[in-house]
Amino acid sequence: MLQLLYAVIFAQMFVIVSFLFKTPARKLVIVTLDRVKRGRGPVVVKTVAATLLVVLASSLYSIAKIQRRSLDSPVVNPTDQVLVSKHTLEASLMGFVLFLALIIDRLHHYIRELRLLRKAMEAAKKQSRSFEDGKSVSAAEHKALVEEISTLKPQIEKLESECEVKASKAKALEAEVEALRKQSEGFLMEYDRLLADNQNLRSQLQAIDHSSSHAVNKKST
Repeated sequence: MLQLLYAVIFAQMFVIVSFLFKTPARKLVIVTLDRVKRGRGPVVVKTVAATLLVVLASSLYSIAKIQRRSLDSPVVNPTDQVLVSKHTLEASLMGFVLFLALIIDRLHHYIRELRLLRKAMEAAKKQSRSFEDGKSVSAAEHKALVEEISTLKPQIEKLESECEVKASKAKALEAEVEALRKQSEGFLMEYDRLLADNQNLRSQLQAIDHSSSHAVNKKST
């Protein structure tokens, strides 16, 4: 038991020391801990920690029991002293293992947070650089647009003057068309009047012809 606890403590110390220096071992340890904290790994770790806590409580209970027994008996038992020393050492080592495990967990958590913060900072830097590049590009585009607008202004003014001339011509043509429409309406009215006059004249001529033919018939009889 003691040999196993010492081996675990040395392994935990190696992990903690690997966190302090940027070496390939640090990367390997971080990747291993990342995998341990996935899937069923946290359940296994919690189970082991709970087992250690139970064993630690059992050792503390044994120490207290032996001490009560030694207080009741006036004679000091060397076996009890050895057992108390053994249980005390085991309890100390198990407590130290749990403490180092907590330190490793916190260090791993903070290293992951630091790595995420660095990635976020790098992404923010890249975004700011792209924004600055886009800003410079937009400034150049703005300058080019201003130059293009300055070159297009004379053409726009020329087109506006041509549009005004064409609009005035169109108005004149509209006035001429209106005059022609009114004139055509006058012609149509005159044509209708002339048709009516012609019809009246024809009817008068027919009446005259009819009366003259009637008079001739009377003379002949």
